[in-house]
Amino acid sequence: MHSQIVKTITALSLLLAISGCNNEKPVEKAPLAAAAPVKLETFALQKQTLSSEMLLPGELSGFTVVELYAKVNSYVKSLKVDIGSNVKEGQLLIELEAPEISSQIAAALSRLHAQEAIYTASNSTYQRLLETSKVEGTVSKNDLEVALSKKNADHAQWEAAQAGYKEFQIMQSYLQIRAPFSGKVTARNVNVGAYVGQGAQAPLLTIQDQKKLRLAVAVPEAYSGYLKVGDELAFKVAALHGKTFKAKIGRKSGALDLKLRSERVELDVFNPSGTLLPGMIAEVFFALKSKEGTYAVPKSAVISTSEGVFVIKVVDKKAQRIPVELGLEAEGNVEVFSALLQENDSLLMKASEEIRDGAVIE
Repeated sequence: MHSQIVKTITALSLLLAISGCNNEKPVEKAPLAAAAPVKLETFALQKQTLSSEMLLPGELSGFTVVELYAKVNSYVKSLKVDIGSNVKEGQLLIELEAPEISSQIAAALSRLHAQEAIYTASNSTYQRLLETSKVEGTVSKNDLEVALSKKNADHAQWEAAQAGYKEFQIMQSYLQIRAPFSGKVTARNVNVGAYVGQGAQAPLLTIQDQKKLRLAVAVPEAYSGYLKVGDELAFKVAALHGKTFKAKIGRKSGALDLKLRSERVELDVFNPSGTLLPGMIAEVFFALKSKEGTYAVPKSAVISTSEGVFVIKVVDKKAQRIPVELGLEAEGNVEVFSALLQENDSLLMKASEEIRDGAVIE
C-alpha cells in the first residue's frame, strides 16, 4: 500500500515538471554587433627626386700602358733603364745586338750600288741612241725601243735594291728600343746578354703613364642608367687612410658584361704628384640621383608576389592592383614605373597580398 502511494506521488511530480517546462518562454538571443569597417591609410602619388649613395670597388691602372718586345732575334747589348725609371718619349731604353743584320745591310748596300751602276749605264746608252736617232736613218726604231726597255728594267731593279736596303735599315732600327711615350718603367724581365726575339712570353719592359690614371668600375645593370659621362665621383684607397680623391667619369662601355651583367665605367684620375699607383684597389662612392619626372612611393606600398610586383590603387573605393617596375631606393622610398599610374592617384600606404582586385576599401 505504501509503495503504491510513493509511485503515484512520483508520477505526479514528473507531470508537473513536464508541464512547467512547456510553459517557459524561449530565451531570445541578443543580435551580434556588426564588424567595424577597417580603414586603410592611403596617399596621393607624387613625383619625387630620390638620392642615394652606393659603394663599389674599382681598380686603378695607368692611362697608357705598353709592353715592349723584341722585333728581331737578338741579344741584349745594354740596358739603359730599370724599374722605377722615369722616361721621356723617344728615349733609348735597350740596345740589342744582331751581327747577321749588319752583314745583311752590307750585302744589300752592295747590291744597291751595283744596280745603280747598271741603271746609269743603260740610261746613258738610251740617251745617246735617242740623240743620234734625231738624224733620220742612223738608228732603227727597234734598237731605240730595246734600249728604252733595258733602261726601264734596270731602273726597276735599282728601285728594288733601294727597297731591300731600306728594309734591313728598318730591321737594324729595331735593335734600339725607345720609349713610345713619357712614363715610368714598372717591369723589367731581361738582363744584359739575354737572348730575345719573336715568340717571347714576357715583355722586355713595361711602361705606364702615371700622371693620369684610369679608375675602372663595374656598375650593376640596375644602376648604370643613373650615371653619365662628366659626373664627378669620390673615391678612397686603403693604402692612403683619411684621404678622399675625386675624379670625373671619362667614358662608359655602352654594353653589359655578359657574365657580370654590369657596365664598365672609367674615371679619369689626374695624378701629377704620383701619390696613387697603378694596381691600387679603390672604393668609389656613387651618388645616385633619380631622373626627373619619376614617381616614388613608400616601400610598404609595394608587394611582391609570384605573379609580379604591384602597388594597390584605390578607384571608387575599390582596390586595383597595378603592376610596376622598381627603380632607385632611398630613405624608405622606392621609384615605381608604370604607364597605368598618374599623378595624385590614391594608393594604399600599406599594401597586402590579402587585398585582391575589387576589394572594398573604406
